[in-house]
Amino acid sequence: MEQIVLAGVITLNPLQPRAEAVLVSNRRVRFVGSREDCLAIAPKAEILDFREAFLTPGLTDAHIHLTGYGFSLAALDLSACQTLEQGLAQIAARAGGTTWLQGGGMFPNRWSETAYPTATDLDRVAPNQPVFIRSRDGHSAWVNSKALELANVHAQTPDPEGGRIIRDANGNPSGMLLEPSAMNLVRRVIPAPSLEDCVIAAKRACLQLEAWGYTSVHTMALEPADFLRAVQELEQRHELPLQVWGSVPHADLEHVEASGLRGGTGDLVKLCGIKFFADGALGSRTAWMFEPYLGTSETGVVADPPELILERGRRALEMGFTPVVHAIGDRANHEVLNVLEQLKPLAEARGVRLRLEHAQHLQPSDIARFGQLGIVASVQAIHLVDDAVPVFGLLGQTRAKTTYPFRTLLETGATLALGSDASVASPEPKLGFEAAVKRLGLDRKPFMPEQCLTPLEALEGYTIGAAKAAGWESWYGQVKQGYKADFTLWESDPSLELAKPIKALRV
Repeated sequence: MEQIVLAGVITLNPLQPRAEAVLVSNRRVRFVGSREDCLAIAPKAEILDFREAFLTPGLTDAHIHLTGYGFSLAALDLSACQTLEQGLAQIAARAGGTTWLQGGGMFPNRWSETAYPTATDLDRVAPNQPVFIRSRDGHSAWVNSKALELANVHAQTPDPEGGRIIRDANGNPSGMLLEPSAMNLVRRVIPAPSLEDCVIAAKRACLQLEAWGYTSVHTMALEPADFLRAVQELEQRHELPLQVWGSVPHADLEHVEASGLRGGTGDLVKLCGIKFFADGALGSRTAWMFEPYLGTSETGVVADPPELILERGRRALEMGFTPVVHAIGDRANHEVLNVLEQLKPLAEARGVRLRLEHAQHLQPSDIARFGQLGIVASVQAIHLVDDAVPVFGLLGQTRAKTTYPFRTLLETGATLALGSDASVASPEPKLGFEAAVKRLGLDRKPFMPEQCLTPLEALEGYTIGAAKAAGWESWYGQVKQGYKADFTLWESDPSLELAKPIKALRV
């Protein structure tokens, strides 16, 4: 069956920017042009008439935690809480019983720029029930005394490698755990969800993303193995509505190697990335910086050292996988760029395009290196909404000027791939596009407005840029002959204004 889609087609193909019809055959674009030309080629094709709408290549979220986002949709969410007391009130409303109370969305810097919340705070509203609340950035957790007791975390428990237990004046754990290695001290005693629970969560996430117009995601590895397995299970059940670029933690590299897997394998779910974490996050004050956070002697946390990323990144490339490296602080980005520069010859030999995740805080001398080295900057504009106000108190005016430098990255030759980092932030397209185009903080004031993107540039980041980050630019991210027929329909022209997607359209 061949189909002709009629709409205001925005192809993002510079050789044919606009069209009025797309002829699709066997899930691929056969022809792009006028309605008459499409009918001349396929006179018996089914007509799909969307002439009141605009059609673009399908949206891709280039950085998401897919199954985790699905779980977050049904979990306690503190992201709207402006104060500690508001957060505690929400927790109190859900507290009760003896099973673990879990949630996320906590943003410590919004509540205090200098102090973390404590187990004692949580004990006031949930004294007998173990509580585990993730921060919005996913790099810290707030737990109560019952949780610490069940996990046997006490004054003599050492800080794990790459993590930190915040302690009170007497050396006792205060209730905040920084970075996944410290969070896992408690998380390891929380009963794991079943595979079927994970499948349900993954499907919940996929259906929401599809409704918002997404046709593809790049899902990142800060999740248990069953989270990715659940997405693969949806594909096997023919219930997966998305194209998925997947990654696994570098800790699983030996298992992947022993299994004989190679990068890029799979149909709808392609296993492509090996994930590393160079540092933490700004909100948890664990992003690795050259200079200390204002008023402190702290420069953040080194999670995976550069030497480890280089050695294991080389092994990943030899198997055809992309080293996917999280870097937020300016020191982390500098060190990761050094590593990727060393890996570039091998990446080119293996046909792998290098990418760097987040690239939030950069030294001026490092910005141009993305373009010079051909490294995709996988960025999440929506994070600046939360960071725009506290960043000045954490880093100061000078360092804040090169925070989320999207315009400068583009002008120096970088490719931007846009995403959300959900469940850290919402993947709703209108929020991500507004953050990229208007750069408004929570106070609704513009944050470094000279770094704003145009609507067209933002659209390209969610389509062409994301396809390049995945190494899919020869068959995804444009409306073009031979490309996959994954589209997004819009109420108005998203290349000219902030527009609302109607739905995903996979023909």
